[in-house]
Amino acid sequence: MANDPERDLNALPKAHLHLHFTGSMLPETLRDLAAKHSVRLPSALLTGNPLRVPADQRGWFRFQRLYDAARNCVRDESDMRRLVDEAIETDAQEGSGRLEFQVDPTSYAARLGGITPTLEIVLDQARASARAHNVDVGVIVAASRMRHPLDARTLARLAARHAGDGPGEVMGFGLSNDERSGATAQFGPAFAIAARAGLLLVPHGGELLGPAHIRQVIASLHPDRLGHGVRAAEDLTLLDDIVRRGIALEVCPQSNVSLGVYRDAAHVPLRTLVAAGANVALGADDPLLFGSRLTAQYEVLRRAGWSDAELAALARSSVQASAAATDVKARLYDGIDAWLREPGSLPPIAPAGDRAAPAAARH
Repeated sequence: MANDPERDLNALPKAHLHLHFTGSMLPETLRDLAAKHSVRLPSALLTGNPLRVPADQRGWFRFQRLYDAARNCVRDESDMRRLVDEAIETDAQEGSGRLEFQVDPTSYAARLGGITPTLEIVLDQARASARAHNVDVGVIVAASRMRHPLDARTLARLAARHAGDGPGEVMGFGLSNDERSGATAQFGPAFAIAARAGLLLVPHGGELLGPAHIRQVIASLHPDRLGHGVRAAEDLTLLDDIVRRGIALEVCPQSNVSLGVYRDAAHVPLRTLVAAGANVALGADDPLLFGSRLTAQYEVLRRAGWSDAELAALARSSVQASAAATDVKARLYDGIDAWLREPGSLPPIAPAGDRAAPAAARH
């Protein structure tokens, strides 16, 4: 099917499965919070230009320094609630019928009374905002590779206490930050705790490091999805194994470019992944730093020659890879079909609080 320039990509129903809490912040919100708390921001956070760094330790250090500066502006409960609400509202405007965002409560706990109240603030606001913006929302608790694996176990137990498929509950457990840090196998016990609680396992892997690292993540953490995983394209035997296991890939093209993994979006091997049968979900990762949100990932592919039928297939893949309930998935699939038939049409999605069907089967 030829591309139709009138077909609005914001109206394409989709699921957004790779979005970080601080990284979701709107630039104007960052400026507001910096002024509110008298925080001086690095100039690189104020230019509006996408981050571009080399794919080495120095590049990651620069990225992490800017991320930490943004996170330093999130200091109280109202800030946390604003970020949750704006992330959900913005995704709704971009056609997301299902959003699964991830947060590490440890990063904000010192100012909010601990990891438990921090997570409860996020979950409470996610519940309210899901209903207000008519988006089905899931929350992922993510541990950091930069911290001790025992910290990951603590977070996994916290996630397990709040586990569930409904709004305001935790549906997944992840592992983020620099893939070159920490020993992957040492985080296995934390993921075992999460698996026993029925949580979806969604660690990062396969962006900064290649196939050997992906194999370690698969062997030690038994993921349902891989955050990124794009470099599986470098080893077709590994890629076939990922497809056979049914591990979905959360691919974030602009993140790959900003962090120097690929020279430009045209070199991100999405076609290789899709041709192999991989279940791919496009994500925005950290739009505050990378300068593009979810719809922009689809726009990049459209400019690279992907047809609207192919983009719709990617949207279907994102829905399939999500932990949304069967009825939510069905409505999104119907909306994708309608988008192809009639540009701009989008059937209503039932508010998350109005359904009780279980999410996709887990461990």
